[in-house]
Amino acid sequence: MSIASKILEVRSALPAGVELVAVSKFHPVEAIEQAYAAGQRLFGESRVQELVAKYEQLPKDIEWQMIGHLQTNKVRAIAPFVSLIQSVDSQRLLECINREAERCGRVIDCLLEVHVTDEDSKSGWDVSQLREYLNSGAVAQLKSVRIRGVMGMATFTDDEAVIRADFERIAAIKSELASHFDSHYNILSMGMSDDYPIAIEYGSTMVRVGSYIFGQREY
Repeated sequence: MSIASKILEVRSALPAGVELVAVSKFHPVEAIEQAYAAGQRLFGESRVQELVAKYEQLPKDIEWQMIGHLQTNKVRAIAPFVSLIQSVDSQRLLECINREAERCGRVIDCLLEVHVTDEDSKSGWDVSQLREYLNSGAVAQLKSVRIRGVMGMATFTDDEAVIRADFERIAAIKSELASHFDSHYNILSMGMSDDYPIAIEYGSTMVRVGSYIFGQREY
C-alpha cells in the first residue's frame, strides 16, 4: 500500500475526536509530501535539526509537533513555528519554552509527558514530582505556554495486559491533573503504530503513528 493509502486507512478507522499525528522522523521529505497530498497536516518529529530542515522545505500549513526528548538549548530553533511540544518532561524545559515563546511573541501549546513504565529509556515526569510542581502554582506564572494535556508511552511489550494497564494509568493522570488547567486542557496523546487501537479504548485523543504509514525508518 502507498503512504497515501495508509494515511487514509488509519484516519478512516479513528473515532471522531481522535487526531492522527503522522510520525515522519527519519523519513525523507518526499514521503511527507505523499502524506500531505492525502490531506495529512499534523506531523511529528523527534530531532530539532531534522524538524527545522523539513519545516523550511515543506508547505507552511503543516502543523509540526515535537514528540522526542527536547534539550533546553534546542528550544530556540523551533519556538517560532512549532505547533505543539508533546515531550515536556521537566520544569526547567517548560520554563525555557515559556521564555523562548515570549521572545517570539507566541503562546506555545505543550503536553506534559509522564513516565509510567519501568523502562529507564523512556523520558517523562515522575508523577509525584509533577503533582508537587503543579500544586506549587508555579505553572500559572508561565504566560507564554499553554498546557493542552498529557502524553505518555506504554511499555514496549507483547503483553497486552501490561499495555492496557499503562494506558489506564496515563488516562487517570490526565484526569487527575485537569483541575490545574482550563478548558484548553483536552489532549490525551498515547498510542503508536502497534498499540493505538488499544490507546483509543482508554480515551486517547491523539495517536502518533509512524512505521505503519511510512515503513521502517531510514536511519
